[in-house]
Amino acid sequence: MRQQTHSIATEDNVAAYRLTSFHYGTQGSGRKVYIQASLHADEVPAMLVAHVLRRELDRLDAENKVTGEIILVPAANPIGLSQVIHGAPFGRFDLATGTNFNRSYRHVAAALKTSLQDKLGADPAANAALVREHARREVAAWLPSSATEELKKALLGMAIDADIMLDLHCDNEAVLHMYTGTPLAGRVKPLAALMGAYAVLLATESGGEPFDEACSRVWWELAEHFGDRFPIPLGCVGVTVELRGENDVRYDLAERDAHALLQYLAREGVVDLPVEPLPAPLCEPTPLEGVEPLHAPHAGVLVFLKKLGDPVQAGDAVADIVDPVSGRTTTLRPTQSGVLFASTAHRHLLRGMHVCKIAGAQAWRTGSLLGA
Repeated sequence: MRQQTHSIATEDNVAAYRLTSFHYGTQGSGRKVYIQASLHADEVPAMLVAHVLRRELDRLDAENKVTGEIILVPAANPIGLSQVIHGAPFGRFDLATGTNFNRSYRHVAAALKTSLQDKLGADPAANAALVREHARREVAAWLPSSATEELKKALLGMAIDADIMLDLHCDNEAVLHMYTGTPLAGRVKPLAALMGAYAVLLATESGGEPFDEACSRVWWELAEHFGDRFPIPLGCVGVTVELRGENDVRYDLAERDAHALLQYLAREGVVDLPVEPLPAPLCEPTPLEGVEPLHAPHAGVLVFLKKLGDPVQAGDAVADIVDPVSGRTTTLRPTQSGVLFASTAHRHLLRGMHVCKIAGAQAWRTGSLLGA
């Protein structure tokens, strides 16, 4: 194992940050996996999972059982971890700009469509190697204009050429669910089954340039662009894994999740472990365009009538908003059937605030599909 420190914002008279990555196996010896935790710094469960992963990867590496290359970043956002407002951690948005830490990553596909034009051939593996080389070069040429962009460049520079990229997050309150690209649906099914995902949400472009799409979307965009002229494989399985809710920080869950992740890597031939039988999946992938968000129609106390993970039908009573002064009570009912997979942790809401999300099987939404 090799530990590497990346210095962020080292100019005089400003706060500086350190990002730490752990490198297992041998670079270039096989398939590359990149795993990072808590890009939204106050989404804590991922860091505990990364802690368990690091322990297991240390052991596997010492036993020469890492057959590819694995990079683990157990705390991916030192800037966000340093942000505190009136005693409360605040890691989702950059206080300097208001930008979500999981948005606005460099999307290299447009540049690669030009730089690769006269260099590709008939061999998919050779073309994939060229895509990775040019993608690394394009990220290296990124000139950050802020400390947060320096952090984003450091993270993306380690991940842009990975075969597998796992971005570990959590929601406010949720059951385990995932986001990935529509072309990757079949390849992510084993991971979803192993982790017990209640929803796998698919999009070819979700909007806002999140980290997982910066790594994976380039492949299907280049494949579509070059078409039959030059074969380009889906070279990166990029997945955002939402590890339940912010308060689900428990050793038993972290051990279970880390074990599932290692089983997935064993199936992918990156670590040498006995492969266990695949559990029955809890869901089939559904379009991100099929997610229905519910919002509070007025201020009041939020009372859930359904539990996270419950299947719901269109028109079912999911939650009440109770105005304790007027007595007005409004029952929230979805227009789509699906699974209640995420909700707010707050129990008093103002008008328009987020209540919950339901994953439906039918696409119906358009535009930017991710929340702030």
